[in-house]
Amino acid sequence: MLRTIDLRGRVLSPAELLAAVPRADAARDEALATAARLVADVAHRGEEALREQAARFDRVSDHAIRVPMAHLDEALRDLDPQIRAALDEAIARVRTASAAQVPAPVVTELGDGARVTQRWQPVRRVGLYVPGGKAVYPSSVVMNAVPAQVAGVREVALASPPQAEFGGRVHPVILAAARLLGVTEVYAMGGAGAIGAFAHGVAEIGLDPVDVVTGPGNNFVASAKRAVAGRVGTDSEAGATEILVVADETAIPALVAADLVSQAEHDEQASAVLVTDSPELAEAVRAALPARVASTRHTERVTAAFHGPQSAVVLVDDIAQATAFSNAYAPEHLELHLADPRPEDFVNAGAVFVGPYTPVSLGDYLAGSNHVLPTGGQARYSAGLSAATFLRPQQVIEYDRAALSLVRDAIVTLADAEALPAHGEAVTARFDD
Repeated sequence: MLRTIDLRGRVLSPAELLAAVPRADAARDEALATAARLVADVAHRGEEALREQAARFDRVSDHAIRVPMAHLDEALRDLDPQIRAALDEAIARVRTASAAQVPAPVVTELGDGARVTQRWQPVRRVGLYVPGGKAVYPSSVVMNAVPAQVAGVREVALASPPQAEFGGRVHPVILAAARLLGVTEVYAMGGAGAIGAFAHGVAEIGLDPVDVVTGPGNNFVASAKRAVAGRVGTDSEAGATEILVVADETAIPALVAADLVSQAEHDEQASAVLVTDSPELAEAVRAALPARVASTRHTERVTAAFHGPQSAVVLVDDIAQATAFSNAYAPEHLELHLADPRPEDFVNAGAVFVGPYTPVSLGDYLAGSNHVLPTGGQARYSAGLSAATFLRPQQVIEYDRAALSLVRDAIVTLADAEALPAHGEAVTARFDD
C-alpha cells in the first residue's frame, strides 16, 4: 500500500535526500496557474466572478455571500452542546499558548539620551480562510481567529465555502464557531477566489481589502496566497497536509499506522511518510494498514494518498540518517516514535510531536499549538500560524541633542563615504547657530 524507498548503505546529500520522496509538484504547478487566473478574475469582476466560481466549484447560486447576522446567531443557538464544550476548551488552550507568542516591548539604552524601543504592532485588518470542501473545520476557525485576537487585530473577516447541502450557507458549525469567537464579518466564498477577494476587496458585498490573509486549504488556496503576496501579507502556504513519522523498533506499529491514516484522510494529495531503521517495524506497519484503511470512513481518499508518489516507507541505516532525511524533507507534521527522540535535532518541521501519546490529531484540536502549518518543505524557512503572524516588529528611536552630537561626526563620515552628503547635512543642521 505504501511503496518502499531503501536508502540504506548510501551517503546522500540534503538535495539527494529530498529527491528521494518527491512531493506532488505537478499538482502544485497546475494549481498555481489556475489559482492566479481565479484571483485575477475576482480582482477585475468582483461579485460576479465570485458567484460564477461558487456555481462552478460549490454548485451554489443566488446565495448570500455576506453572511447575515441572523445566520450566525441561529448556528450558535443550534450548536450541539458537546461540540460547543469542545470548542470552548480548544479556544481556551489556543488562547493561552498564543499569548506566550506576543513579545513585550524592549527598550535598549545606548547611552544617555539615546534609546531604541522595539515594539510589536498588530496589523489593522485580516482575512481568515477556513476550508470546507472535503471536510468541515471549525477547529480552523479557532486556529485562525484566536491568535489574531490575541495579537490585537481590530478587524477580523472570515471566509468559508458555501455549502449546497445547506442552501448556499457556510456550514453551520463553522458559523457557530465564528459567532462563539465574536467574529461577525463572515463571507460564503471559497477557494482561490476567496483569497483574491480578501486581497483586492469586493465593494458590491461590502468587503474591504485586508492587510494579511491566513488559513489552511488545498493546493489552490495555497497557490492563491502566492498570487496575492506583495499586495497583502500571508502566512505560510498551508496546502495539502503532510505527516512524516520517524520511528525505531520501540514504536507501536498500530499507532504509527493510525497516525498515517489520520492525515491521509484529509486529501488524495496528502503526504504520508514513515522513516525507520527497523525493517521489522516497517513490515508490521504495512501489515496493520490494510484493515485500518478498509475500516475508515474515507477509504478511497486514504488509498489514493498512500498510492501517490508523495507517500512512502523509507528505510535508513540509523536514526542519524533518519534525522538528516527529516531535516531535508521539512515536513508539516513530524512525529517521533523513538526510544531517545531528541527533538532538538529535528530542526526543520512545522510542528514536532514527541512520543506515542502525542499524535498529530492532538495538535489538530486541543494541544494548544496551532494546526495551520507550512507544507511543501517551507518549514525550512517559514513558521506556523501564531500571534506573531499578525504582528509587525517596529522600532521607535529617541535621541536628544547631546546623544546625537556624540555620533554626529561618524554619521557625516559614513554619509560622505556613500556620496550622500545631504544625509550628513541633515545632522549638522541641528547644531548650526
